[in-house]
Amino acid sequence: MSKEIKVPNIGDFSEVEVIEVLVAPGDRIKAEDSLISVESDKASMEIPAPEGGEVKEVKVKVGDKVSEGSLILLLEPINDVEVEQKAPAKKAKADNAAKQAPKAAAAKPTPAPAAAKPEPARQSPTAAINEVSFSKAYATPSVRKFARELGVDLGRVEGSGRKGRITKEDVKGFVKRAMSQPAGGGLGVAPMPEIDFSQWGEVETQPLSKINKLTGEFLHRNWVTVPHVTQFDEADITDMEKFRKEMAAEYKDKGIKITPLVFMMKAVVSALREFPRFNSSLDTTGENLILKQYFNIGIAVDTPDGLVVPVVQDVDRKSLVDLAEELGQISVKARDKKLRPSDMQGGSITISSLGVIGGTKFTPIVNAPEVAILGVSRSKIQPVWNGEEFEPRLMLPLSLSYDHRVIDGADGARFTTFLSRVLSDTRRLLL
Repeated sequence: MSKEIKVPNIGDFSEVEVIEVLVAPGDRIKAEDSLISVESDKASMEIPAPEGGEVKEVKVKVGDKVSEGSLILLLEPINDVEVEQKAPAKKAKADNAAKQAPKAAAAKPTPAPAAAKPEPARQSPTAAINEVSFSKAYATPSVRKFARELGVDLGRVEGSGRKGRITKEDVKGFVKRAMSQPAGGGLGVAPMPEIDFSQWGEVETQPLSKINKLTGEFLHRNWVTVPHVTQFDEADITDMEKFRKEMAAEYKDKGIKITPLVFMMKAVVSALREFPRFNSSLDTTGENLILKQYFNIGIAVDTPDGLVVPVVQDVDRKSLVDLAEELGQISVKARDKKLRPSDMQGGSITISSLGVIGGTKFTPIVNAPEVAILGVSRSKIQPVWNGEEFEPRLMLPLSLSYDHRVIDGADGARFTTFLSRVLSDTRRLLL
């Protein structure tokens, strides 16, 4: 007869969310095996089985709210010994084969094989675990145990669960990606040799932040898999900057900072409308193009822990002032480490602005699955020939990198030319 297994006393918690179901109908479990994982605002925990048996029916699913006494599943009781005896006949057959193997080898000796040159051992990319980052990773005990069994450093795994929680599927995906790469990180070349830099002088070792590591892996993948081309151009923003300063003075007392970036965001939307291919992504097969009907702009933000790219939604529906307010809020959230994974997803294109820092041009890496990224450098006064004489104009360097599988060079040049024209005349933002 099936037995009802309910949530036991879990302390001062009620209506906690089920974030993982660890068993399925037909599973044979032992006492203390984990059944589900639940999470409150304060902690996550796993609910163990009070006894062994076979799972007949699971009564909860991910997202359900449970409390003490909530029904988890129906269990047909079986003692732990019976649970562990899964395939005795198969085990006996394997044991007999193992016993017979030495006798067969003795009866028929084989010539020693020719000495072969041993292949150099390749260290598994999942072999080293950083205990500090592992302990800080957001994962349930069962996922932590699973990761340790596979030798996966959870600090390097990006979680897809609620609030960025790492699931077993995330761990499996990490291992699959890591093991599919040849030595040298996917480039098919020999890995970098280990070097003791202290032989030349004093050194200091600093661990990379989690953001540094995740960003590094993400950008490395994009650089290796996306054929990059970068188009350089300049935009005359003399009139735009004059108007921006007037707006900045007007909204200063309201605590709203009007930056050139908000004008660029609106101009990029105009360019995406004109060239829809830039607002697209390749599907996983690489054979179909997904054209997006929304205009969400990713903004690269420099933080003390590394680069993050929050996404501003529906830029086409917001005013310059709305965007200025939202950018201010996003920057604060990014530097306070309060961005959620959902805040950094769903982009159409990314803007990486280094104008405040300096530089004349650079080659930004495409933020896949997007197909293009716009780099912006520091503007400067340059002499420009107007047909009769040279006059000083404020010129803004633009660097557009794009996925050459989707966008050809001619369209790359047309995009930056159109964008420059819009930025040079802010009235075009109204069109």
